[in-house]
Amino acid sequence: MKLYRQGDVLLKKIDGGEYNGKKTKSSKENRIVLAYGEVTGHAHAIYDEGAILTETENQRFLEIVKPLTLDHEEHDSIALEPGFYEVIQQREYSPERIRKVVD
Repeated sequence: MKLYRQGDVLLKKIDGGEYNGKKTKSSKENRIVLAYGEVTGHAHAIYDEGAILTETENQRFLEIVKPLTLDHEEHDSIALEPGFYEVIQQREYSPERIRKVVD
């Protein structure tokens, strides 16, 4: 199993499949954002065509159809190979609720 972490975003390589949900395709004009920074507004994003993000009610899946990179202004870029990935955002516990961690 391959794992890729960039800050609070974890990508877990999985076996391919067809996932039903809202689909977003990346392009030079339309980046895919996996997470935004709460304070800085920076983003964990793919700025090149070749990715499809599928969002279901509880999960997100990323299909990479050609080699590309996941970029962020404060982290090193990560080279991603073609395949399917589950997108997991780190969470933290507070007495009020479990919430997503943001940079």
